[in-house]
Amino acid sequence: MRRTIFEPEHDDFRAMVREFLRREAVPNTDAWERAGIVPRSFWTLAADQGLVGFEVPEAFGGLGLRDFRFNAVIDEEVAYAGAVGDNFTMQNDILVPYLVDLADAEQQARWLPPFVRGELIAAIAMTEPGAGSDLLGMKATARREGDDFVLNGTKTFVTSGIAADLIIVAARTSPDGGKDGFSLLAVESGTPGFARGRKLEKAGRWAQDTAELFFDDARVPARNLLGEEGRGFRHLMANLPRERLSMAVSAVAAAEHALEITLRYAKEREAFGQPIGAFQANRFALAEHVTQVAAARAYVDQCVASHLAGELTPAEAAGAKAWTTDLQNVVVDRCVQLHGGYGYMSEYEISRLWRDARVQRIYGGTNEIMYEIVGRSLGV
Repeated sequence: MRRTIFEPEHDDFRAMVREFLRREAVPNTDAWERAGIVPRSFWTLAADQGLVGFEVPEAFGGLGLRDFRFNAVIDEEVAYAGAVGDNFTMQNDILVPYLVDLADAEQQARWLPPFVRGELIAAIAMTEPGAGSDLLGMKATARREGDDFVLNGTKTFVTSGIAADLIIVAARTSPDGGKDGFSLLAVESGTPGFARGRKLEKAGRWAQDTAELFFDDARVPARNLLGEEGRGFRHLMANLPRERLSMAVSAVAAAEHALEITLRYAKEREAFGQPIGAFQANRFALAEHVTQVAAARAYVDQCVASHLAGELTPAEAAGAKAWTTDLQNVVVDRCVQLHGGYGYMSEYEISRLWRDARVQRIYGGTNEIMYEIVGRSLGV
């Protein structure tokens, strides 16, 4: 089905991204998975191609391309290539709005140029051992002492937490402030009192480093307050719809890629004297999923168009994230089944797509919470 949201410049950008990933990422994916991290050298190469922080204003070294369709192109091509993990999504889709829209002029001058060059890796720390989708349950605190905030608490499941040079930490700065009691602090690597824990071993997403972080009277300069004091929770809520849209884009692309792999396998693998795709049960399953994913693609493309127009609501983004990631898991699981025993072997790409898909229903807010957001928007 022909897509209508992209212009020729997006198609040219896609061709460049695809070639870059084919050349620089695909051959290294297995090594990165074994290492549990993507090396910095890859990010400087990606930055040289204009693939990191392209939304950053030109004054700070970016391209000033505030068009989420470019983000969507990268998200899709990463999924099609089967490489890199969550790194592009984290840096471009999630972190950029914080660094561009909330940072003041002095902070932008400090952080944006090295970010665009791929020299500064950023992360955001919201989740805690006792607080996941319920962000109001965060216990980390930051009290003001002179020119510093004194930060205490633990964060976990922090994507890029091992490699990050700059970590945006959500902490309670007013004990009785409720939603208006949280602030965002940018913690720089080397801050006294800040320590990284172990690199967490996950069921999937092996190439993506994930960490737990500890703050023990960590003194963060007040000049590293990001946005307004007491408005941290609202800043997070404002940016989460974009994060969830990004996840929906990736989910559909990953499902498309899984089907592409499986269709090829179903035509080549034979059983009882015929390709396995020729059996009616398998053919119908593939036909059903191809149709479902095509519908999801049209749905997400409309969400991208709504986001570009400034019309995508938090409920719509939550629904898109939940429905597409649920579908991704159903499709990839069926694709593994169609591969038979080979689908369970780690050396087969479909196995990695299967294990990588599972977290999509958890992070960015569990899908149960996403449907709760949608339900509340209905007034019930």
